[in-house]
Amino acid sequence: MKNSKWLVALAAALVLMAGPAAADQTLRVGKAVTNAFTFTPLDVGMKAGIFKAHGLAIEEYNFGGSAKLQQGLAANSIDIGIGSGPELSFVAKGAPVLGVAAMAGKPALLCLVVSDKGGIKTVADLKGKTVSSSTVGSLTTWLVRELSRQQGWGPDGIKIAYLGEEPEQLSALFTGQTQGATVQIAAGYRLEQEGRGRILYRYGDIQSHFIIHVIFARKALIASDPDAVRKFLAGWFETIKYMETHKDQVVEVAAPIMGVSPELAGRAYDELMPTFSRDGKFDPEALKVLARSYVEMNLLPQEPDMQTLITEKFLPGATATQ
Repeated sequence: MKNSKWLVALAAALVLMAGPAAADQTLRVGKAVTNAFTFTPLDVGMKAGIFKAHGLAIEEYNFGGSAKLQQGLAANSIDIGIGSGPELSFVAKGAPVLGVAAMAGKPALLCLVVSDKGGIKTVADLKGKTVSSSTVGSLTTWLVRELSRQQGWGPDGIKIAYLGEEPEQLSALFTGQTQGATVQIAAGYRLEQEGRGRILYRYGDIQSHFIIHVIFARKALIASDPDAVRKFLAGWFETIKYMETHKDQVVEVAAPIMGVSPELAGRAYDELMPTFSRDGKFDPEALKVLARSYVEMNLLPQEPDMQTLITEKFLPGATATQ
């Protein structure tokens, strides 16, 4: 009995000595759009407990396009932004952020869809027509302008309507306000399945070297808490590795976010998992494509030094001198 009382007292003393368990660090993370499959690693990592294992409690925020995401970062509404490669032009213009990881390559996530009743048969029929995108300076806007340029019409040969998220874009398409919409591939699958529209062009074919998505961090966070950036990226790339071998769990999380059936979410998984970067490094050739495009599309007066817009020193395995 005495020994039992002694053990209870010892256990209580050890608890007091240990103090309260360390709380997870809260990190505010924003997505440029809500329902893209390529942004679901954030949700998968949260559900699988991967970010928590790295000491992070994620607060997720969703924005209606690249411009709004960058506004959120500039206003200190979020700490980390999951956005697009073309958004690096915002950094060149003075946005208080840096690109800290290239998270996906070719833009296979996105496609240009048309209505079955719109009279558009080929890309050539789009000259002078209106195609929707999310916001000014967004990935979707970049893709429409690049498609126009590659057709020989210059970056403005296709008119652009900035309509935000996919529901607004598709509403405009089916009411005849636009002749095309730039949406994620699963939405294209769904329209074809429903017999309301079809995929006219897959943007994955637009460039052999590209960076569709970039993870951004506020410079203030980088300066004050670089370990938070490291922990987030460690959790992100661990999640990508987890996703490679857990398709069913990924589809379960992604389908309701994307607003499609598990079958279509599974198709998106098969098509898009290969596009994710496994190390976060920035492809130099893809950076050249982006730098050149900023001038061709009149986003910047001259090509920026892309190395001033990014850093790789927080990537898993990076050394302190990188």
